Amino acid sequence: MPRKYQKKHPIAEINVVPYIDVMLVLLIIFMITAPLLNQGINVDLPQTAASTLKTQSKEPLIVSIDHKGQYYLNSANNPSEPINASRLSQNVAAELSSSNRQGQQRQVFVKGDQHVDYGAVVKLMTLLQQAGASGIGLITTPTASPQH
Repeated sequence: MPRKYQKKHPIAEINVVPYIDVMLVLLIIFMITAPLLNQGINVDLPQTAASTLKTQSKEPLIVSIDHKGQYYLNSANNPSEPINASRLSQNVAAELSSSNRQGQQRQVFVKGDQHVDYGAVVKLMTLLQQAGASGIGLITTPTASPQH
């Protein structure tokens, strides 16, 4: 009896094991990098019942001053490294002039630790005004209930 030749049909199944491996690797990468994306300086902000300001489309300049009186700028090359007063003034002036050339008014905020000397915050605000900041906002933490 002659043997019939059977056609071999391609298997129409998708092997998902490599996709699962890739997904798990991406999950691990995102779990490791997500905490590192949180930029900023650990500052103990004072609590107030003030209302929030409307932000503009361009990211505001945030100058932080920690409890030791050291300055940090969010748009610096390394935002987590302290910056001296003259370098801060130069960077803020450059950022403000570039945004003014683009026809945008860039907001400037001060994020001051509640344990820093009040005089240090005033010196910082004066430095920012001399660098060209027309209005300076203060960042605080909202209180649980409004105080009168």
